[in-house]
Parts: sequence; structure tokens; C-alpha cells
Amino acid sequence: MHYRRFGRTAFQSSEIGYGMWGLAGWKGTDQAEVEQALERSVELGCTFFDTAWGYGAGKSEQILGALLKKHNRQHLFAATKIPPKNFKWPSRPDYALRDCFPASHIIEYTEKSLRNLDVDCIDLQQFHVWEDAWADNDDWKEAVVKLKKEGKVQHFGISVNRWEPNNVLETLRSGLIDAVQVIYNIFDQAPEDELFPLCRELDIAVIARVPFDEGTLTGILTKDTVFPPGDWRGTYFVPENLNASVDHAEALRPLLPSGMSMPEMALRFILCNDDVHTIIPGMRQVRHVEANIAASDRQRLPADLQAALKQHRWDREPTAWSQ
Repeated sequence: MHYRRFGRTAFQSSEIGYGMWGLAGWKGTDQAEVEQALERSVELGCTFFDTAWGYGAGKSEQILGALLKKHNRQHLFAATKIPPKNFKWPSRPDYALRDCFPASHIIEYTEKSLRNLDVDCIDLQQFHVWEDAWADNDDWKEAVVKLKKEGKVQHFGISVNRWEPNNVLETLRSGLIDAVQVIYNIFDQAPEDELFPLCRELDIAVIARVPFDEGTLTGILTKDTVFPPGDWRGTYFVPENLNASVDHAEALRPLLPSGMSMPEMALRFILCNDDVHTIIPGMRQVRHVEANIAASDRQRLPADLQAALKQHRWDREPTAWSQ
């Protein structure tokens, strides 16, 4: 495992972190297997763990809390998120800050996260949705300053809405945000345009989420794929999206080097960008942990392959199903 300085926090983060959404509230999750996968990730050098209160109403935070306690002699970095008060994902331009993140709500859910994680201070507390129109509103700023002053949160971050990487730029200029979490992968390259340069200028850490485009970039989806009842992916991969996603993934196959899997190529593409400080794939099985972390041990993709993958940028606009 290789490590990168996590922006101005100075934390040395593992290049491959752990996305913990799938560990609580997803169909087919085996608790014993989850614990084995988490343990294996620590053994292999993973130090960054990303969860949220919204993942199983605090259950995923509790799972992370148990891991932190078990490995209390190691500095495992715990990142979580405050759900919007209206519990609607993503936010919309017509939502007011009071609908999503009034100061009282920020403080209330930070206290809940502290209890779930069983820690005195959260390494990184993030807003789970965001609208840049809220940038100048003093309410959220006062809550951030208060929680930092009280020693309950060390750093604050923002998880940007899907396909809206620029919907945070003015907020980052406030000086109160230390990290930004954004969808970035072979298809979603738009963060390179404005977000990454600003983060570089302000020394803000970048967390790349959804590295496999919700599964498209694993190469295993087909146009006949059906998800189990209650599986969130069934609402995301509506026919319009599933068909187009499979077509885009299939177009990548001629570029796959011999012996390399599509997930490995997807992760190594992201690791070629020095503006990214950690990637947080979802991992529920030991074999996924081992395969994903191995991507950090390998050399950068050849320049010609990087250039070819750049041509597969796929700019999309938020829709009713993109959530």
C-alpha cells in the first residue's frame, strides 16, 4: 500500500480507502464476512475509512467504531457524514440551508456520530449533500467553528452531489472545509476541470468515490442484469442508464491489457491523478479488499493507455434516477 498526504490535514492516507455504505442496510450483507474484510484491509495497510449516519441509520458507524476500538494503537482515519435534515438525497437548488443543515441539526447528528463511533473526536465530519448557494450562510459556519473549538471534530468536508463537481467551489473558498468527496472515475472526469485545480490551490484533500461507476466499471453488468428487490442499484440502473452504461463499459474492453481486470484498470486510472488523495471503493468481501488494495502496489498505467482512457469521458446531467 502506498500513502498520500491528505491535503492540509497532513494525515498520511492509504491510496485505497474503505467505502462502508454496503456494510449496513444492503441486501445480502454477511456480518461475519464484513468483519473479515475490514480486518484484512487493516492488515494490508488501509488507514482511511468512510462511513455515514445514513448508512443503516448509524449501523455502519457502529461497525467502524468497533474496528477503531480493536485497533486503537493504530491511527485509522474515521470519516463520516451528517444526513440532510429533510433526509433527501441529493439536495436540490430550491432547498434552503434550514431544510438540510441548520446549526442545531449539524450538532445533533455530530453527537450521534460520536456515540456510534465511540470516539471523543471525529477525524472528518462531512456534509452528505450540498448546494454552493449556502456558502455565505453563517448558520453552518457557526456550527463548524463550535464543533472544532469544542474538540469534537478535527476536520470538516463535503460530499458533492452526483455529477455536480462544481457545486461546492465557493464553499471551499470559505477556508472551513478541509476535504471534498466527489465521484471521479474513467467516465466521470469533470472534477478535473475546476474542482481539482481549486483543491490543489487551497490544499484541500480529495476523496474519489464511486470508482467503478456503481458497478459498471467492474465489467460484470449486462443489459439483462436484475438486482434483488430492495437493492438500491435497481433504482439507479433503470433501463435507460443500464443500457448506456453497459455500452460504455464494453467500449473499454479493447483497451484492457492482458492479465488486467477492468476494476484494476479503473482504480489505477484514478491513481494516476496526483490530485486524488484516496479512493473509497465499497468492499464487502475479503477477495475484493485484496484485489482493490493490490492496485496501489502496482506501477502507473502506461501513458498511452492513460491517454486512451481519457477519451472515454462521459459527461452526464443529474436526473430523477441518478440520486
